[in-house]
Amino acid sequence: VGRADGVVVAFRVERRLDIARNHTATHLLQRALLQVLGDHVQQRGSLVTPDKLRFDFSHLTAMTAQEVESVEQAVNGYIRDCLPVSSVELPYAEAVASGAIAIFDEKYGDTVRVLRVGNPPVSQELCGGTHVHNTGQIGLFALVSESSVGSGLRRIEAVTGREAEKYFKHNLRKLKQVENLLDADS
Repeated sequence: VGRADGVVVAFRVERRLDIARNHTATHLLQRALLQVLGDHVQQRGSLVTPDKLRFDFSHLTAMTAQEVESVEQAVNGYIRDCLPVSSVELPYAEAVASGAIAIFDEKYGDTVRVLRVGNPPVSQELCGGTHVHNTGQIGLFALVSESSVGSGLRRIEAVTGREAEKYFKHNLRKLKQVENLLDADS
């Protein structure tokens, strides 16, 4: 809770951190998709909430199980590397000339905020959202689903941090139930 000029501002720190985890992971996901699927991948939309992230991107075919695994491994590798996350304000033309990714359907002002992950950057994009200071703060990334949302348009849903832990615990419980039903040893 903070006070300024008679206005009280309150936010839940954990909720904001969950959003920051998912938002930074979205940038790491885009980098991993480019790495695994190729340079044709372009972001076509995203949603970041405290509970999950959703990332829409251009790609003509469903991802294979190996591609999904490779993307998830790449994102978790960036997380384990504890890469610094920073931002700088630059003129739009300079930001794009420096290699920052922009969503070309978006309207940008003369000055933009460039988010950089890593030094040298593994990800560099125009972005004004909230982010972690270090990728290690994300904790864990789980790619929950990959699906089609239209011709040449794919969607990934994923969770990070506390939600990723819940996701894995839930799936382990389900696996134990199946194991018990089959009377199998682990």
